[in-house]
Amino acid sequence: MKFEEFLKVVSKIENIPLPAESSQFKMSPPFRDELQEQQKNQLKTAKKAGVVALFYPDDATETKLVLILRKTYKGVHSAQVGFPGGRVETTDSSIMHAAIRECWEEVGVPERQIEILRAMTQVYVPPSNFFVYPFIGISRLTPKFIKQDSEVDAIIEVSLQDFICDSSVVTKTVSTSYSMEVAVPAFQLNDHIVWGATAMMLSEIKDLLKELL
Repeated sequence: MKFEEFLKVVSKIENIPLPAESSQFKMSPPFRDELQEQQKNQLKTAKKAGVVALFYPDDATETKLVLILRKTYKGVHSAQVGFPGGRVETTDSSIMHAAIRECWEEVGVPERQIEILRAMTQVYVPPSNFFVYPFIGISRLTPKFIKQDSEVDAIIEVSLQDFICDSSVVTKTVSTSYSMEVAVPAFQLNDHIVWGATAMMLSEIKDLLKELL
């Protein structure tokens, strides 16, 4: 879809009720409820993070969505695909500001170039004890991505058509810190498997967009 057409479509996005958890749960890993129950006492102390689902025109003016492949490290989200974003710092004026700042730091899109269209439904991430707040944003200009080498292994540019296509939803066996291997619902995008909290957030964004497209 051409980006100009996408802009016309998403101009109505604020008027549609969020699909919320009914959409997110389609992509929920089978062990999520158990983990959340185990950690219910930690919910009061959960940290907060903001992420941006950033849509933009590529050089051919087609609509794209940017994701990142995180570096391999000793942590629960090692080598996973996610949105640009990160934890809220004391210097951030809001969760939205944290999401925009982190998007600039991780993929190099200037803060002034990011327009937030709508806040989506938060997701609790039991392994890291974070509430993640996703935002749908746009860049009207084609970004010149610069990855943050210390945290980002690769920048993944996904076409809108590939994202909203139903064939992008698959079931894959993944390794987790709680079980050696488990089958989970996932998105397969640009040969990358996206599962867990990111897939849950993508599911809500996809369902919301499909009501407009």
